[in-house]
Amino acid sequence: MGPEIFVPLGAFAMVVAIVVFPFYFKSKERGEMQATIRAAIDKGQPLPPEVIETLTKSVKMPPSRLRDLRTGVIWLAVGIGVGLATYFGDFIHGSGDFDGFGIASIPAVIGVAYIVLSFFNPNKEPRV
Repeated sequence: MGPEIFVPLGAFAMVVAIVVFPFYFKSKERGEMQATIRAAIDKGQPLPPEVIETLTKSVKMPPSRLRDLRTGVIWLAVGIGVGLATYFGDFIHGSGDFDGFGIASIPAVIGVAYIVLSFFNPNKEPRV
């Protein structure tokens, strides 16, 4: 096996490491926190408000209209940006095939879906 196989394997290993390691470390940290809280409760010690606040912050809030709208606008902007980059790149270089429009349509359609969902979402943004 020569270097021609190690470079692609290294690239895939790096992608796997970037995706898997954060989940692993977050799971490990959550397990240690639960063990600490369990030991404190077994000993009869009250939980400080900071610990309870930290635990409730890690819970994901349900999607709201404003969050869906923001996410949709960002995805739509990414799709438009990729489409414009494709258009101007092909226009300047003279190829004229505009192959990137298919790729640009994926984030654009995701953005439109989020924007449509924001109109149907009954949850309002919590007031702080």
